[in-house]
Amino acid sequence: MQKKLVILGAGESGIGAALLGKQQGYDVFVSDGGVIKDIYRQELAVNHIPFEEGHHSWDIILNTDEIVKSPGIPEKNELMKKVREMQVPVISEIELAYRFSKDKKIIAITGSNGKSTTTALTFHIFETAGLNVAMVGNIGLSYARQVATAPVDYYVVEISSFQLDDIKEFKPNVAILLNITPDHLDRYDYKMENYVASKFRIAMNQGPEDYFVYCKDDPEIIKHLEKQTIYSTTIPFTIMEPLKQGGFMANEQVNIQVNDEPVIVSMYDLALKGKHNLYNSMAAGIAGRTMDIRKEKIRESLTSFKSLEHRMEYVASVRGIDFINDSKATNVNSLWFALESMETPVVLIMGGVDKGNDYSAIRELVKEKVKAIVCLGVDNAPIREALSNDTPLMIDTRNMKDAVQAAFKHAAKGDVVLLSPACASFDLFKNYEDRGRQFKEAVREL
Repeated sequence: MQKKLVILGAGESGIGAALLGKQQGYDVFVSDGGVIKDIYRQELAVNHIPFEEGHHSWDIILNTDEIVKSPGIPEKNELMKKVREMQVPVISEIELAYRFSKDKKIIAITGSNGKSTTTALTFHIFETAGLNVAMVGNIGLSYARQVATAPVDYYVVEISSFQLDDIKEFKPNVAILLNITPDHLDRYDYKMENYVASKFRIAMNQGPEDYFVYCKDDPEIIKHLEKQTIYSTTIPFTIMEPLKQGGFMANEQVNIQVNDEPVIVSMYDLALKGKHNLYNSMAAGIAGRTMDIRKEKIRESLTSFKSLEHRMEYVASVRGIDFINDSKATNVNSLWFALESMETPVVLIMGGVDKGNDYSAIRELVKEKVKAIVCLGVDNAPIREALSNDTPLMIDTRNMKDAVQAAFKHAAKGDVVLLSPACASFDLFKNYEDRGRQFKEAVREL
């Protein structure tokens, strides 16, 4: 008899899971409590996959063999409580995709910040080396869609903690853990240790033939490593000390020492600037070496990579003022990394939907580097309360055009105008991409 598969949530990961499930012979049903985007609704119709939207049919959902849950659905949801109570097996789309690609090579990347950049850079290294590779997960196409429609030999997968919460057997050949800082704690009972444990699930099924690549300078990672046994081959990276095996800095050069062929690149030649990108470059370079990609190809990739849209993306220089779009910075830590990499005075555009942000972490950097803050949001009070004593000037704006013009007015030649909001975008924009595009448009109109 056909195995019944219910997919909760019809975003990119849900649709990918539906296509893969159907292709593999499951009896698939898609249920979304909200409105399904037209493009996804058409895809379901064309592929003859039954679906519902605007409600959930509990009788169908609770009588299935397995559920693929969208990472956006919290466990506190009434339906999920019932699903758990009835002990219906739940997996993530990542798990389903893995089930049908486990004979391929998988490089999985997680962390609170830098995931997308490191995923894109790792993909760039593998592509430059001529390998048959795809970049999937939280960036681009869903992993399941890629497996269903255009399978490859190497998958570079960006994974969030929510996706890791529902894996069972998922076992990447290389697991990269970049860093862990407080984020999404509302989904983890406001307990940091729950969030950390969730991130570490990336390595839970690995064996000695696999690699666990981690940042040795991250206190949360180090603390957790003392408690958890890792069964794979561990490879650290650090900017604090030389290592026999792993990634490290020496004489202002990035050194990647893996599998007897060291890769050495001057930090000044790296395509990605800033301290946080030293870590991202090391992690990606280590992934390349674990797969025996030649050092020349890794060096070439690390120096030729173009950064991603909305992630420290250079937009233009207007009258000697550089404009940088970092709209993807939706938490305080991302803003910290952005400010930390700045070497000239900054006019900062920030604000949006505040997820209970603690701005104290950036106060010193704001004092040191920020000459004005342009607040962009419906409610700018939290930013004003936290940072008004740390910068000479604060301006309130309610749309992107005004924000960019105010920033331009208060910036001087040689300064940087940085959009790095540290907040979600939903008060004034569709999403962070929309916010970033409006920023670029406003800059071009100056």
